[in-house]
Amino acid sequence: MKLDTFFQKFELFADAPDAVAKMRELVLGLAVQGRLVEQDPREGSGAALLDIAVTERIRLIREKILKKPRVIQPVAEFECPKLPTNWVLTSLNEITQIAPRNSANDSTMATFLPMSAIPQRYGGALTGQSRSWSDIKKGFTHLANSDIALAKITPCFQNGKSAVIDDLENEIGAGTTELHVARPFAPVVNPHYVWIFLKSPRFLLEGVPHMTGSAGQKRVPIGYFALKPFPLPPLAEQKRIVAKVDALMALCDRLESEQRERETRHAALARASLARFGDAPTPANLQFLFHKSYDIAPADLRKSILTLAVQGKLVPQDPEDEPAETLLDRIKTEQNKMLNKNYPNQNEASTQLRKRCSRTLPNGLDTLVDGWVWTTLIQSTLLVVDCHNKTAPYTERGIRLLRTTNIRDGQLNLSAPKFVSEATYEKWSSRCRPEPGDILITREAPMGEVCIIPEGMQVCMGQRMMLIRVVPGTIDQKFLLYSLMDPSLMERVQDKPVGATVKHLRVGGVETLLIPLPPLSEQRRIVAKVDELMALVDALETQLAAARSTAGNLLEALVAELSANGASSTKRSPGR
Repeated sequence: MKLDTFFQKFELFADAPDAVAKMRELVLGLAVQGRLVEQDPREGSGAALLDIAVTERIRLIREKILKKPRVIQPVAEFECPKLPTNWVLTSLNEITQIAPRNSANDSTMATFLPMSAIPQRYGGALTGQSRSWSDIKKGFTHLANSDIALAKITPCFQNGKSAVIDDLENEIGAGTTELHVARPFAPVVNPHYVWIFLKSPRFLLEGVPHMTGSAGQKRVPIGYFALKPFPLPPLAEQKRIVAKVDALMALCDRLESEQRERETRHAALARASLARFGDAPTPANLQFLFHKSYDIAPADLRKSILTLAVQGKLVPQDPEDEPAETLLDRIKTEQNKMLNKNYPNQNEASTQLRKRCSRTLPNGLDTLVDGWVWTTLIQSTLLVVDCHNKTAPYTERGIRLLRTTNIRDGQLNLSAPKFVSEATYEKWSSRCRPEPGDILITREAPMGEVCIIPEGMQVCMGQRMMLIRVVPGTIDQKFLLYSLMDPSLMERVQDKPVGATVKHLRVGGVETLLIPLPPLSEQRRIVAKVDELMALVDALETQLAAARSTAGNLLEALVAELSANGASSTKRSPGR
């Protein structure tokens, strides 16, 4: 496939991750491989330009315009791709002046370029500051029009910060010390062609292992910048390459702009479709949210389903259902029976539990649908019990210890298992032994994550979590789980989270969480509908991921096809 055809087929892989960014990298990579434009034997050779560079350097040294170049230490032996026959491998050290210096009167006005002025994208403009030469001639990197500058410090180097210097006041300037600079010997190399080389993916990728220094302050050494093999084509071909790159980058800009416009339109359509789903949360309307022209993030869709569930908008109400007010009375009666028996053990302060269960609700709560009531977690369940707040001693085997890291997105994951002994389990479970069907909620790291203990599993509660046990036959555990996964749940915390750096829920904050309680029959209908819709979201998400993966694989294959040069690399030591 030709490059032009590749751009014409953009819509086939526009949904691939970072499609336009990969296209930019492809253009820059092909440009310095001699594969972007055809070669013309009438244009001469790179070797002839290299001879001109040598002659020019000698002339400037003899005329004392240029000092003898300093010795630059090589950093490695480099891999060198095979190039067109009229190209030559050289280095910036041979065809440019590395780290040049300026000479000007102190009163001359010049331009200062901090790192923020150096563009990250190819073709980006410089944004300098006017200063007198006396203010910037010492302690900074010297620059002049047509110089090529490269950021050498992390992460600016990896981000591709570089530029062809132009539009300097009085044609000179200075910049941050975190720049490597090359000044071309005219007429040997086009500065913009050098810029393309410095922006090419291979140059940036291979430069990272050569960086030296401490973390956060690593720099690409001058040996890599100056001695990295540089593919030099004839000057006329350089100009044609630059023109082609500029045209293709402009096309990338247009495609990127069209993508943004399309995403804006799709976002508006997605919001309208989400509203439609909110009004009628049916599988048919859910399917519509995954229209081929746009999509909504599955995570956002799941949040919407949970929000609708706890607002009473997911299934219709049935006036024949037992009202939640009556259900709450049954829960209170059962609580009193159990507390009178000092349930779950003799150590529990029954009078304190009874007092917390009888707390009044705050004023100004949102109106619920018919048959629903507001309640608190401790009023509507049998138990809300805090964990043993101390790190449990681990053993190689035994009873599984659950930590906050094991609870995410409504699920219990068993990765990185930890275990405790029987004796530790008895001590850590003295307040209440966790049972299958109980709900666990984390108070910190992070707070508000929930899961249900699966059937057949014996577990020990770790730190910073609480156990919730419902009165059998009053609340569906999965409905309560979905209620606690409601995205707006934390807004209903009465005893607000505390902590200077890491926020955590107080015990009272969990006990007094406000819960919208529907009739039991409606709870079960809601759970069935949520499960149905979540399964559909999972299936549609898999389809969407498969489509994106296909587009990504197609893009990768096309990039690989266009990038292949059909020749093996050769070794080249630094220097000519």
